[in-house]
Amino acid sequence: MNTNAVLDIGLQAMLLAGKLAAPVLVTALVVGFAISLLQSITQVQEVTLSFVPKAIAVAAALLIGGHWMISESVAFTHEMFERIPTLLGG
Repeated sequence: MNTNAVLDIGLQAMLLAGKLAAPVLVTALVVGFAISLLQSITQVQEVTLSFVPKAIAVAAALLIGGHWMISESVAFTHEMFERIPTLLGG
């Protein structure tokens, strides 16, 4: 196994991690921004007002995108298992 193969696998793994984390992080960002804007407009500074909607939105994003996330992870794993013989030089 040469360094190019290791770098390629690492790059693919990092891109997959970014693709899988993006829906959850963007959902939390958007909901957090909306709640923060609402809190600044109404001047209600309650911690649970920020946490609970964000947790519900992230759970909904996981329910909606969970199947896609698992299928992407399985496809990546199958690709890595198929590459084992070529990585070992066989």
